[in-house]
Amino acid sequence: MPIHASVLDLIGHTPIVKAQRLDTGVCELFLKLESANPGGSIKDRIGLSMIEAAEQRGDLKPGATLVEGTAGNTGLGLALVAQQKGYKLVLVVPDKMSREKIFNLKAMGAEVRLTRSDVAKGHPEYYQDLAKTIADQIPGAYFINQFGNPDNPAAHEFGTGPEILEQMDGDLDAIVFGCGSSGTMTGLSRAFSTLSPKTELVLADPVGSILAEYINDGVLNDKSGSWLVEGIGEDFLPSIADFSRVTKAYAITDAESFHTARELLGKEGILGGSSTGTLLAAALKYCQEQTTPKRVLVLVCDTGNKYLSKMYNDYWMLDNGFLERPQHGDLRDLILRPYGQRDTVVIGPNDLLTTAYQRMKLYDVSQLPVVDGDTLVGIVDESDVLLHVYGDEARFRDAVSTAMVSKLDRLDVKSPIEALLPVFDRGQVAIIMDGDSFLGLITRIDLLNYLRRRVQ
Repeated sequence: MPIHASVLDLIGHTPIVKAQRLDTGVCELFLKLESANPGGSIKDRIGLSMIEAAEQRGDLKPGATLVEGTAGNTGLGLALVAQQKGYKLVLVVPDKMSREKIFNLKAMGAEVRLTRSDVAKGHPEYYQDLAKTIADQIPGAYFINQFGNPDNPAAHEFGTGPEILEQMDGDLDAIVFGCGSSGTMTGLSRAFSTLSPKTELVLADPVGSILAEYINDGVLNDKSGSWLVEGIGEDFLPSIADFSRVTKAYAITDAESFHTARELLGKEGILGGSSTGTLLAAALKYCQEQTTPKRVLVLVCDTGNKYLSKMYNDYWMLDNGFLERPQHGDLRDLILRPYGQRDTVVIGPNDLLTTAYQRMKLYDVSQLPVVDGDTLVGIVDESDVLLHVYGDEARFRDAVSTAMVSKLDRLDVKSPIEALLPVFDRGQVAIIMDGDSFLGLITRIDLLNYLRRRVQ
């Protein structure tokens, strides 16, 4: 392997893996690991293409400010290239973006501005419109505009498409992709139209997006829904979009996307992101519908490392109704982290308060049940610790028992849900018991999540 002069040299030339354990019917399914790009996604390709093309045109001066609105990985690709080339970068992102992506962007020096994810194009707080406004307000700023930038599909027309066909020895019957800015779809469509006209183009689209209906029925809906999958799906047709060669589209629910991505990891050992789950679910549907063998390729758009707090987090999946647990018809149905399953984060009475503090921070909880053996003996929360140590920080070395509340209001598991409200009104969490057995805690957000799931 050669030694490269820059991390940018690692963009592209990603490997392809043949699926071995997924149900692909009579077809062979190949997984192109765009997650192996240095920024972790296929968007590294367009980040490099759009910036270098602007440089070649003379649109960028040294140290210039780049501005873009991104709902997915384009921001990470731009941040990687901007960092290496010395440009400032301002990114406007909708508030559904995973924390890992935001942390990653900031760590690479990008300025991140969050905006609403519940508004459509044309609204001043829609991420693309807000990005254009910000770019207009910064003297000399360059608005990337991935949705209208021809350098976006060019990255795939002259890079990704020929690369895939070379790796597949020119033999590819179908390719499955998603569409956000539409650069991948448009670029691949143009590449295959000349290099491999037989290759069928298949779109994977989140339920709520308008694109699947447009492809399958020719209907352009002016109203979209909402979806949790990041980076694909749209509520309008980007100006650079060319759907002319896309023959079929599958609308995939969030639940299908998340479970299929988890299946990919469990069966093939490939850690893909949420949009990868959407694409793979569509690819499996396509493969299972075929009656004659075909060679099908699907893009693993990005790495699942950016979604560990979301779809790879069982608690997040439970909170959002994507995982089911046995229902009991009592308050156990509201306990997110049952103590009997050792899911509850607890502390011992003889542990130090500094340990309790670190545990609260690590698990992002504000209170800890204090358990001696299997017996609940108290509860300690942030206020208890603060009041105990304020004025004498050395008290962090005191035992938890010195600060905990031992006089507890307990609720029997058979109590009605309404019994939770007075507990919350007192600023407490509900301690749920079955006789003398501690079952777990219920917080306000647990009740809200339970109520929201009932209307889904």
